[in-house]
Amino acid sequence: MGGPHPGLYPSRDGTYGADEIRTWYFEVWNEPNLIGFWIGTSGGRSYEDFAPTLRAKYYELYEHTAHAIKAVDSSYRVGGPATAGSGWIDEMLAHCAEKNLPLDFISTHCYATSAGYLDEHGDAGTVFSPDRNAVTGEVKGVRSRIDKSPFHSAELHYTEWSSSYTPSDPIHDSYHSAAFILDKMRNIGSAANSMSYWTFTDIFEEAGPRVAPFHGGFGLFNYQDLKKPSFYAYKFLNRLGDVELDSSDPALFVCRDKSGDVQALFWDFTITHPGPAVHNQEFYKADQPSKPKSPTELKLSGLKGGTYRLMAYRVGYRSNDVQSAWRELGSPSQLTRSQVDVLRRASSGAPEIDQLIKIEDNGHFSRTFAMRENDVWLVELQTRSP
Repeated sequence: MGGPHPGLYPSRDGTYGADEIRTWYFEVWNEPNLIGFWIGTSGGRSYEDFAPTLRAKYYELYEHTAHAIKAVDSSYRVGGPATAGSGWIDEMLAHCAEKNLPLDFISTHCYATSAGYLDEHGDAGTVFSPDRNAVTGEVKGVRSRIDKSPFHSAELHYTEWSSSYTPSDPIHDSYHSAAFILDKMRNIGSAANSMSYWTFTDIFEEAGPRVAPFHGGFGLFNYQDLKKPSFYAYKFLNRLGDVELDSSDPALFVCRDKSGDVQALFWDFTITHPGPAVHNQEFYKADQPSKPKSPTELKLSGLKGGTYRLMAYRVGYRSNDVQSAWRELGSPSQLTRSQVDVLRRASSGAPEIDQLIKIEDNGHFSRTFAMRENDVWLVELQTRSP
């Protein structure tokens, strides 16, 4: 090819100039505390045999990379160690302090898996953590350690997180995932600057492409662009207004937007996995009907009197639950166009309630919603002209 590629250089309008690059985060490497990502093979030796060497080599890479980035522009942000399982945090903080290395942010990864292996093909099995505080406690713990370090102002970014670290785990397809995600987002709060869910779609080929439509892939969407319950957790969060209203309920967001519309997002998070004797690949592959819970009463006050459009959306067992709908088709290994249409309708996100209501001048609203294990509800009150 002749001449430079234009995409690799700053454009005349500054798209890739210094101002743009100052918004970027340079994360050095990926999971250097895993042998497969750093030195390729263990040669039959254990991780403990390699750990000191892995860290030393990573520190060398980090030092050269950080100095090179800062030599271009001292305001460019660089960080790491991008480890699996929140590893090497204390070591990274201590090493950078000792060597006076720049460290603008800490990045690492976390999954709510208590047992199992990378298990890329679903052969060995993984186990969902029985700890309700999984992920949440880890993130808060790392934030606390950063706060006590010389880099107390460093940002914290979880550049991978999810319920399971294998792309062959049916929990990713399950209705259980929506409430799991919301529980973590609500209770992590501001402890992390970002939580990057792993990952956007099932188009993930680190271990090669898959052929089944629901194979336990990481994504919020499957290969046919069908929306999993996990997708709706993020869609509902995105529907919330800019102003969050005070609430001590750990399973509730209530927000308001500039137009005066109000949104309430609430859920039940129940761990139904039976424990280490059963792998996720067995439990979440099977039909798991949710049990009834006590109804939830949503009470709001301080609303302006008038007419509102009440819209309520639910995700749960057989409610925007594409995995269960796929099972009802016989769990086909390939989907016809008509089957895709059936599944798209079953996960369309249509509201269960859509009606006009009247809020009296006292500003009170009250409504009871049926609740089952791991149900998620988004309730919107949209203002209408008097």
